[in-house]
Amino acid sequence: MDVLDKIGKVVFTFVKYLSLVFFSFCAVLPVVSCVITAFKTDEEYHTTNVMTMPKSWLYFDNFIRAFKQAGMARAFANSLIILVCVLFFSVMIGTQLAYVLNRFKFFGNTIIRALFLFATQLPGVAMQIAVYEIMYKLGFINSLMGYIIMMCGTDIISIYIYIQFFENISYSLDESAIIDGASYFTIFYKILFPLLKPAIVTSCILKGVGTYNEYYCASLYLQDKTKYATVATSLYTFVGPLGSEYNLICAGVIISLLPAFLVFVLCQKQIYSGLTVGAVKG
Repeated sequence: MDVLDKIGKVVFTFVKYLSLVFFSFCAVLPVVSCVITAFKTDEEYHTTNVMTMPKSWLYFDNFIRAFKQAGMARAFANSLIILVCVLFFSVMIGTQLAYVLNRFKFFGNTIIRALFLFATQLPGVAMQIAVYEIMYKLGFINSLMGYIIMMCGTDIISIYIYIQFFENISYSLDESAIIDGASYFTIFYKILFPLLKPAIVTSCILKGVGTYNEYYCASLYLQDKTKYATVATSLYTFVGPLGSEYNLICAGVIISLLPAFLVFVLCQKQIYSGLTVGAVKG
C-alpha cells in the first residue's frame, strides 16, 4: 500500500503540474502571438504565420499608425473620463446603499436583497432592448453623459462585497458615535467609509476592468466613433468588409494594455492587499 500511495502521489503531482503548464501556455500563447504580430510589416504579416518572428523588433510604424488612424488619443481621453466618473459614482452609490441595507432594518429590506440576487440571474444582453428604448427616449444615444449614467447603474456584485464587509464591522462604532452626537451621515463618511478601503479597492478593480474593456454597450450607445470612441471601440477601425489589418489591431491592443499595466505596476501593493483583505472580510 505504501508503494501504491507513493505512485499515486507522484502521478497526481505530475498531472497537477502538467495541467498548470498546459493552461499557462494556453493563456500566454495569444499574448505572445499578439506581440509578434504587432512588430511585423504588412508584407511579413501576409507571408508568414503568426508565430514567425519579425525581422526587426524595432519596427514601430504599426504602433504610430494604430495610434493616429484609430484616434486613440481621443479614445483614451473618453475612456479616462468614463472610468473616473463611473468608479466615483459607483463607489458612492454602492457603499451608501450597502450601509442602509446592512445597518437599518426596515420592511422590504429582505425583498430588496432578494431582488438584487434575482437581477444577477438576468442576462444583460436580454435586457438591452428595454435599456436601449429608455436611453433613446431620454436622448442618451451618442451622449457621453448618458453612457456614464447607464454604466453607473447598480453594481450588484460590489454591493454584496460592501454588505459582507459591513457585517464584519462592529455595531459598537455606530453606537459610540451616536452617543457622542454624530449623525448617520457623519458615522458613514467619517467612521465607516474609511474602513471600507479594501472592499472599495476590490470593487474598483472589478468594475474598472469591466468598464475599460466594455465594447458591446460602448458600440451600441456611442455610435459616433469620431467623437465618442473608447479604447475598446477604436481598435475596430482596422476591421472592414475587405479584410482586417491584424498587425495594426495587435499594435493597438498593446497600446491599450500599457495604461492598465502601468497602474498595476505602480499600485500592485494596494491591489493585492485590497483583494486579500476583501476576500477575508467577505
